[in-house]
Amino acid sequence: MTIQISTSLRLLLIALAVVLAAPAYAQDLGQPNVVLVFMDNFGYGELGVYGGGITRGGPTPRIDQLATEGIRLTNFNVEAQCTPSRAAIMTGRYAVRSGNGSVPLDTPLYGLTQWEYTMAEMFSDAGYATAMFGKWHLGQTEGRYPTDQGFDEWYGIPNSSDESFWTYNPYFQEGTHPAAIYENVFDGRKGSVPQKVKVYDKQARLEMDGEITAKAIDFIRRKGGEGTPFFAFLPFTQTHGPVKPSAEFKGVTVNGPWADVLVQTDTYVGRLLDTIDELGIADNTIFIFTADNGPEMTSGAQGWGGPWRGSYFTGLEGSLRVPFIARWPNRIPAGAVSNEIVHEMDLFATFANLVGGRVPDDRMIDSIDQSDFFLGKQEDSNREGIVVYVGNDIYGVKWRNWKMMFKEVARGTDSVVTYPLPRFHNLYVDPKEEYGLTDESIANLWVRWPAGQVLTDHLVSLKEEPPVPPGAKDPYSP
Repeated sequence: MTIQISTSLRLLLIALAVVLAAPAYAQDLGQPNVVLVFMDNFGYGELGVYGGGITRGGPTPRIDQLATEGIRLTNFNVEAQCTPSRAAIMTGRYAVRSGNGSVPLDTPLYGLTQWEYTMAEMFSDAGYATAMFGKWHLGQTEGRYPTDQGFDEWYGIPNSSDESFWTYNPYFQEGTHPAAIYENVFDGRKGSVPQKVKVYDKQARLEMDGEITAKAIDFIRRKGGEGTPFFAFLPFTQTHGPVKPSAEFKGVTVNGPWADVLVQTDTYVGRLLDTIDELGIADNTIFIFTADNGPEMTSGAQGWGGPWRGSYFTGLEGSLRVPFIARWPNRIPAGAVSNEIVHEMDLFATFANLVGGRVPDDRMIDSIDQSDFFLGKQEDSNREGIVVYVGNDIYGVKWRNWKMMFKEVARGTDSVVTYPLPRFHNLYVDPKEEYGLTDESIANLWVRWPAGQVLTDHLVSLKEEPPVPPGAKDPYSP
């Protein structure tokens, strides 16, 4: 006997099936995968969607498309140097707090002490598989590698790409100092000492970003196939000098190596996105593209900060503002654009809220949860200001659309100018920070009170919890 099911009953059964399946799906959404691409010395103006792309000779259609699928920030702030920026994003704390306010110049023992609690450890404690592929720059000795700081896997370099010059330098003599050694590419797993794979010379440098992209794709396929939530951190080595494309992309634009590298980067990001789409996990994956700081100041690797003035190693907007694009389909509103202030430190608390992670309460945390802002539940960022550091020195304060600056260095290699009277810049009117004492700025000296409060509160917190001394050894206890 054939049983006829009415249309109404059929719809009811479908609805019931959806309800019964909902808890598993809701649980998946409760722990989204996170892929974080973190460029090296990549200026605000490089991408097409930020005014670059074809105007730089290298179109970036995949990343530009990504911006239409999520939120694009025009006021995303980072630290002025590589190591401080990486310390800040990993810990959710001003870099000076962890003893990493500057790139290492005086001691080879640098990076994060074991006492610090990193973003990777937060993800791991929340049940995530974690992996990093690329440049670390937060320690080059045992106990200071990524796999000592919460990452299950790591493939990449401990320091920076300029060290790839050393193998070709006739003046360099390995062994003249214990730290004066060739940089190597490492492969590591949590619980064991990372192993050297090869010397990071100019040839290895050319292919590094392609290698880490392939490693990341393999990791995403493995964990995505298992259904394990994952955090993949990809600190690319471009566009830190030397800026030369891989063999695959050499000459592809006929507009020079910088344009070729832009196309190369866009293609690698596209391959990551395609992998996520092929696995059917795009709706449950937060994908972020950003950078550690603005462009370099050395010829050939100087980059472009778009409308902002200054290279990295300065407190100018060209140093502090970098591209930021975040996509999470059906959660982060597509096509959103905001000029609200957000700092890279904020990703720690934001991720913790979104994935059920822990934010430490036994130390100063500067990260601010921006979940509602990113998800479109509110228009305003939860942050109004930041303290502007260059190295371990405070250069000023950024508050809303204003900056109150005590020092200035136009390029990272120039002399520092200290002002007897702070300069005040309305970034809407003076985006290049060229006119610090005008009728308008003098008429708006009231800004010193809210901006000064940001600084005062920060200085008080440093007294309450003194920073970790640079070069501190493990085990460290405050």
